[in-house]
Amino acid sequence: MDNLVFRTASLQDRVALLKLEQKVVEAERPYNLSIRPKDAIYYDLDILLTSEASHVIVAEAEGLIIGTGYAQIRASKPSLKHTRHSYLGFMYVSPEYRGLGINKHIIDRLIDWSKEQGVMDFYLDVYAENEAAIRAYEKVGFARSIVEMKINL
Repeated sequence: MDNLVFRTASLQDRVALLKLEQKVVEAERPYNLSIRPKDAIYYDLDILLTSEASHVIVAEAEGLIIGTGYAQIRASKPSLKHTRHSYLGFMYVSPEYRGLGINKHIIDRLIDWSKEQGVMDFYLDVYAENEAAIRAYEKVGFARSIVEMKINL
């Protein structure tokens, strides 16, 4: 972990982040057969990288981005006690760097940024079958919540 650098992403990282986005899509495709076979886009990187309501963190090793994640402040449902929450997404660590606590470092930084914005509630989505990701998020303190149901006809 000594050779890792964690920093805020910038527009100059856009090309590398687009490539990582496709790695996220590839990793999640087995969990959702409705994902397009090509040209699937998950994130509006221009908004994430420039909006004051979002914060993108990257982890670098030897000058290459090997991990990423973002926090985006969103309006909460009117039924909840909190009016805003941080949604975490684009959580990815290159396979050869997994198990080193990089995801936790990214999440910790995103939570710190969110708290600086006055936000104390956090949400993220993970496929129910992705047990490795669920375990990683539970290690950080997340708990399972709503289960999304779907049907393809």
